[in-house]
Amino acid sequence: MSLRVDAGTARAAMVERQLRNRGISDERVLEAMGRVPRELFVPEAVREHAYEDGALPIGGGQTISQPYIVATICALLGLDGSERVLDVGTGSGYQAAVLAELAAEVVTIERIPELAETARAALATAGYERVDVRVGDGSLGVPERAPFAAIAVAAAAPTIPEALYSQLEDGGRLVVPRGSRWGQELVLVVRAAAGPEERASIPCRFVPLLGEEGFGRS
Repeated sequence: MSLRVDAGTARAAMVERQLRNRGISDERVLEAMGRVPRELFVPEAVREHAYEDGALPIGGGQTISQPYIVATICALLGLDGSERVLDVGTGSGYQAAVLAELAAEVVTIERIPELAETARAALATAGYERVDVRVGDGSLGVPERAPFAAIAVAAAAPTIPEALYSQLEDGGRLVVPRGSRWGQELVLVVRAAAGPEERASIPCRFVPLLGEEGFGRS
């Protein structure tokens, strides 16, 4: 993956084989996934596996999500390019980069300072310096930047985090893995006048969301 042309070829193949062929039909999402250099968001030791169909370790007990999962989350959010989006669980910064291709503003929050710093550097290298990277309890969101048109959560919560839902604008969308530490469903929740509306759910497996509205602090 040392040559840019090799990465570009692998990226194009990933989009066709792992995304389009598995039902991702949002062309904006497919184009965004085809532009973001995923190899810049994984550790050097696993860079040759950047475009494989699976999650990869990034340190701190965290992973960079499988490309299909990132594309699914982005497709569920239904972005048109005008939105302010919150990305909870920055990790490597890859999902924030994809969201930056799809939305007007992206705020991302990570609880592990070292990961946040690495992600900030990777985002800058890849050309996404405008992404606002924060350190803190992602389960509480970033209230000073609210409201958000969309919130993407890259870690599993036992229930829909109320703090995140409250930071959605009317009609805003929240995608979050909900369930136990061992298995969850990826849920799309829309903020409606009558209260939260669940629109979709997909089986998934994520690391736990730690924090006050997640699985505690440890």
